[in-house]
Amino acid sequence: MKSILACLLLCTLGQSVWALDSADQQRLRDIQQSWAHIQYDLPEGQRADAFEKLAVQSSAFKQERQSVAEAWIWSGIVNSSWAGAKGGIGALSKVKEAKADLEQALTLDPTALQGSAYTSLGALYDRVPGWPLGFGDSDKAEQLLKQALQLNPNGIDSLYFWGDHLYRQKRYGEARAALQKALLAAPRPSRESADAGRRKEIQALLADVEKKLD
Repeated sequence: MKSILACLLLCTLGQSVWALDSADQQRLRDIQQSWAHIQYDLPEGQRADAFEKLAVQSSAFKQERQSVAEAWIWSGIVNSSWAGAKGGIGALSKVKEAKADLEQALTLDPTALQGSAYTSLGALYDRVPGWPLGFGDSDKAEQLLKQALQLNPNGIDSLYFWGDHLYRQKRYGEARAALQKALLAAPRPSRESADAGRRKEIQALLADVEKKLD
């Protein structure tokens, strides 16, 4: 569970927060920046405790702003990242919470954060074990990730997770094209750390793809 969820970071996603008021925008930015610091700067052994603390903040944001899809998206992202850092069977409950959060975000506004709920949920379906342990389903993952690309065809996260999905499906040529396009994604304001960390993940995956194509 730990290895298959580690990249979740699921998803580091937000692009535009214009629909939120200033207080919500700042709250969202704080959660995003804390997530990137934990995911990309902290040693692996310290991440689970740090994500647990961040989950308190993201859960409070969700509960206090229940009509705001962005709050549900980031609660899902933090919970999935916490599960990845925690690992083991106990992480499954957090994965299920993340799934429920992201599904709620889709009922509120599927276009929020340029379709980030689709990206994160698709990544979960790709990485979580299938029945009977979990709900993993590569066909469902592909459907969700394609929906994410329709909303954000040039986003670093939507392209990265699509490329990763293609790699998992042994569609290496398509994966290379998607990942190369992801590296060309425009920088995201206030997301410098997340962008830098994601680009490293893309480059590492591209190296694996190239080995398969040799």
